[in-house]
Amino acid sequence: MRLYLDNCCFNRPFDDQSLLTIRLETEAKLHIQDAIRAGRYTLGWSYILDYENAANPLEERRAEIQRWEEIADAYVTETADILALMREFVSVGIKPLDALHVACAKTLDCRCFLTVDKGILKKAEAITQIQIL
Repeated sequence: MRLYLDNCCFNRPFDDQSLLTIRLETEAKLHIQDAIRAGRYTLGWSYILDYENAANPLEERRAEIQRWEEIADAYVTETADILALMREFVSVGIKPLDALHVACAKTLDCRCFLTVDKGILKKAEAITQIQIL
């Protein structure tokens, strides 16, 4: 099963861990990463992950996240189909960059789109093309 983690997920371990919810999300993300490394899941990667990660001003974080592209078994660049899907997701209230992530995940045939972004999670029911967790 292929998974897609958005940039918020990849950055969660670098966040302040003093809040229980953030710590639990971090533990869940690290568990999923271990399962990907072990081959229980595969990882999808996209040009929008590259774009957002490149904007990270912290070199150590940027480099750590970028290593996951090498582990990914599938990569997608921008296409007309992705942009059309993005517009569909924007129409239900997802922000454009977030909608690009979801569109890329769907295009990569990912079973799940994983995020800690509350805005996306609140709109997850409106997206039927992919499971958002």
